[in-house]
Amino acid sequence: MRHPWTRLGSAGLALLFLAPVGLGAAAPGEQPSDAHREAAARLLRRVPLIDGHNDLPWALVERDAAAPLAIDLRLPQPALMTDWPRLAAGQVGGQFWVCYVPSEMEPARAARQALDQIDLIHRMIAAYPGQLTLARTAAEIESAHARGRVASLIGVEGGHMIDGSLSMLRTLYRLGARYMTLTHASGTPWADSATDDAVHGGLTPFGEEVVREMNRLGMLVDLSHVSDDTMRDALAISAAPVIFSHSSARALADHPRNVPDDILRRVGETGGVVMVNFASTFVSAEAAYARRDSFTAFKEARRAYPDDAAARRRVMKEWLDAHPAPRATLRQVADHLDHIRRVAGAQAVGIGSDFDGISDPPEGLEDVSHFPDLIAELFRRGWPPRDIEGAAGRNLLRVLRQAEQVSARLRRPPA
Repeated sequence: MRHPWTRLGSAGLALLFLAPVGLGAAAPGEQPSDAHREAAARLLRRVPLIDGHNDLPWALVERDAAAPLAIDLRLPQPALMTDWPRLAAGQVGGQFWVCYVPSEMEPARAARQALDQIDLIHRMIAAYPGQLTLARTAAEIESAHARGRVASLIGVEGGHMIDGSLSMLRTLYRLGARYMTLTHASGTPWADSATDDAVHGGLTPFGEEVVREMNRLGMLVDLSHVSDDTMRDALAISAAPVIFSHSSARALADHPRNVPDDILRRVGETGGVVMVNFASTFVSAEAAYARRDSFTAFKEARRAYPDDAAARRRVMKEWLDAHPAPRATLRQVADHLDHIRRVAGAQAVGIGSDFDGISDPPEGLEDVSHFPDLIAELFRRGWPPRDIEGAAGRNLLRVLRQAEQVSARLRRPPA
């Protein structure tokens, strides 16, 4: 998820979040042992670690819109959170690369930009056949992992990109999109966002039709960014399990982008997955409180400077400077995994880092190389290997398979 105001570049924005380590820091004796780290490495050789959300494609556009693939990702890229050496060190087996378009963009232009972004993702995958391979199904993820490639899937971050058209939704699916986040930071004419004024009370009748068509296609319904009422409506309507591609637990960090416990329980009951976001604002209670008015500040900046993105960035930098927030820690991320496991069940836990779409990663989870450290922490906490396998990727594989099965049933001609 790109916050609408994070257009300053990864290196520049990192300076805004250099704050003391949060309360989740582990004492020296509480760190994962070598045995925990070895167990994590063995598990990730066996099970594909599937990250639900990485914004590298948009980060590349921000670096050079005219030639986003000009940089060589086979080399270290310290200004980014993702490159292929660190992806290998992180033992990533499957990655949803995100098609992101700002939600404030005019809908028809957003739909065109979505096609450009998906084209960029396809070109990125084709440019690095030694590292990446396109995946559209659960079976293709497992096949790619067995061949030592990162299974590369496409997620569409925001229903504004379909411009109110089911034919556009079907086109995105045919181009490889395997989830769509129903809203982004702003609501759509058919669904309310968590960080915008609620005008529909959840989904409109057309929004319900979007969910049903996603079920028919086999596209995962992603409820990150949507309002609580939209969550409830989608859960009631969807014939397939839903996902939250990059959200955390609201009980631990009170942010509207996080998932409340009653929704967590419903996700567990319906077989869905909540993939935990690493952004400090969504992980640390202190950071969530310090930045609680950030979306309001952005909306005010957007009203004041509707046609001046540079002015909006300047205003938001000033606002962030005036509202410092602590960095979260790896252990606090693990706390969210623990909470979701306890409330929704082990089958509902997943990982959705939001790397290269956030500027405030936790201490110990600064980039894609650190996923094994999080898995080692789960071993340290005594999680059974089966539950860790689920959190790493098996839960998402199950949900994707179930969506494929629902699609096959809904597409079957009537007898």
